[in-house]
Amino acid sequence: MLSQIKHLTSELDGRYATDSELQFIEDYTRSYTLRLETYQRLQEAESEIVQQVLARMKRLSPNLFYNGREDMTAKWKRDTLRVLRYSATAMLLSDPETLRERFLLWFQTIMRAFGAQRSCEMTYQVMQQVVQQHLSADQAHVFCPVLELNRQVLGVN
Repeated sequence: MLSQIKHLTSELDGRYATDSELQFIEDYTRSYTLRLETYQRLQEAESEIVQQVLARMKRLSPNLFYNGREDMTAKWKRDTLRVLRYSATAMLLSDPETLRERFLLWFQTIMRAFGAQRSCEMTYQVMQQVVQQHLSADQAHVFCPVLELNRQVLGVN
């Protein structure tokens, strides 16, 4: 939404916007209640979601959270919680592009430096499955595309 408004204001250059150029505002307004309810549900369930993702990932790849002998689980939890919160905000604002530009590309550099792409790939793939247990179908429909963006940007390319 914010990136779309920014783009629109730069394109108008002293003229009125057309109906088609303003359509995204109407679409956002129509979906706002669903987005807000989804955001609130994610806020309520975030701890449980992260815990379930962690448990599934440990079953799928028990050694994934170890860097040598060091257990990286606590760091994974902090990072995953941070990305989940940013993702929920991007979904609420209907602005995955700002999430991508202002957070994910920066975070991608860090994850690559630590060789964590495989972990990110699995995290956001599994999280898409887990959130569907916590959200209605409509809520998952507006949130899972953001998780897929996370997987694509942070995961194995």
